[in-house]
Parts: sequence; structure tokens; C-alpha cells
Amino acid sequence: MAMEAQALFDTLADPTRRRILALLLAREELCVCELTTALDEIQPKISRHLGVMKAAGLVTARREGTWMHYRMAELPSWTMDLLRPLASGAVPELKTDMKRLRIMSGRVDRCAG
Repeated sequence: MAMEAQALFDTLADPTRRRILALLLAREELCVCELTTALDEIQPKISRHLGVMKAAGLVTARREGTWMHYRMAELPSWTMDLLRPLASGAVPELKTDMKRLRIMSGRVDRCAG
């Protein structure tokens, strides 16, 4: 799916989606439970935002048992040029979100996949 500029900017208009994208850029892949903990939000809200991002072509999902894992999609270089700053200071909540993620108990084991 080709990335359309309008879909990208519509997605970036929401602060929760910017935070999710920043986490995915920083950590490569996260499950929904990790995102809910990191953002201190409820699962339906995170899943709804992930659905918007998936429809826009920004993220991909894979199922592993009962867990849904999300990562950045293969994106054109112009899109990544716009997104990279999210993980390097453009999202002020990222440090707090990363801290919550680090101390999360019961995190799923990461597997090569």
C-alpha cells in the first residue's frame, strides 16, 4: 500500500498516535498490552488508534498466540524522514512512556520474528 500524505498527516494529528509511533520507532515492535501500559491508557483506545494507523499504512500487525504485535510498516523514505523526530524529542511524553514500559511486570518475551 502506498503511503498517502493526507493519511499520514491525519494520523499525526492525534497525540496518542504520535506517542504510539514514537514508541514503535524506538522499540521496533510492541504488543498491545505493552502499549497500554506505556501510555497508561485502556486497551480499546489503543486498539482503535492502532486500527487507524494500520488503515493508513503506517503499521503492520502479527499475531503470536493471543498477542497482537505491531511494528512500523515499510514506508517511503520521505515518510520516515517526517517520523524519525518523533523518537528523538518531538514527543515530550516518550521518556515517561519508555520508563513505564521498562518497569512493566509480566511483559511478553521478545522472540526473533
